Amino acid sequence: MVTTEVKARKSGFVTFLLVVCAILFVVAAMVRLLGIDGNRYMIAATSLTPYITVAGLLVGLFALFRKRWVVGLTMTLVGVVMVANVVPRAFPDARPNGVGQQVRLMTSNLLTGIADAEAVMREVKARGVDILAMQELTPAMVRDLERAGLDQVLPNRVFLDEPGGSGSGIASRYPLQQRTLTPPGTLQQAAALVDLPGKDIEVVSVHPLPPVVSEGPEAWQRELAGLPSPDSTGAIRVLAGDFNATLDHVGLTRLLNKGYVDAADQVGKGLIHTWPSAGGIWPPPVTIDHVLVDSKILVDTLDVFNVPGSDHRAIVTQFVVPRF
Repeated sequence: MVTTEVKARKSGFVTFLLVVCAILFVVAAMVRLLGIDGNRYMIAATSLTPYITVAGLLVGLFALFRKRWVVGLTMTLVGVVMVANVVPRAFPDARPNGVGQQVRLMTSNLLTGIADAEAVMREVKARGVDILAMQELTPAMVRDLERAGLDQVLPNRVFLDEPGGSGSGIASRYPLQQRTLTPPGTLQQAAALVDLPGKDIEVVSVHPLPPVVSEGPEAWQRELAGLPSPDSTGAIRVLAGDFNATLDHVGLTRLLNKGYVDAADQVGKGLIHTWPSAGGIWPPPVTIDHVLVDSKILVDTLDVFNVPGSDHRAIVTQFVVPRF
């Protein structure tokens, strides 16, 4: 009798834990699928959607194994829906061969200007970068980049460098004209028209305020919403930088719905993390740095790599800008 009661209590406790897991998983899934930002804690949880998806699916299968049919079926079905939203990022999209001007763009968050400028320039030279978008660009970092040979490789610049983490900049092999494409924000977001041999493009070095600051996510939401939409009649636009957002956040999905394409997603590398650069267990690595290109642009390649001294990994992507 005692053994039976102990087994019953254990069984009830397992059922209770599974029900709690199911509730948490379904709530997290609905927040993602319905496009709800919520508070900073909900936004942080949304950034973990790939991890939550795997965990929810595994717990659902475990519940089925333990014959908790309602909990198991609910979690498994929701898990399948979430997998359908996440897994395609790991597979390249079908695309035609591009005809036009090939461009290599690199974006890097320089961590308040303490990243290794010589390492940045080595990557620029080795990878044949044409356009370099930088976040957290400081006056001291500008001097370090110049000493490392920036002007010899990318002589044209639109720099809004500032002490601390608010600066931004764009350097280019091609001539630049400064543009104002975003409303004033907490952090600088440099923008420029790049005079390519074919059709020109406009580039924004993106850096909205993080949503997890103590003041709340309102500035992050406002600054993501303030990023320019694709221009169907003017220059083709590219948004590159530290969005402080993953592909699961509503602010980024709205930009994609307006006509941008995530370059990493297009080539099947949308699940490669960009922050923190060291990886590890905590904080869980997430993908918050992106290159969003106008849907008329075709992406050829994309690489993600560490930059010594920075907590963000850099991105280099090659894409084709159509000539018409």
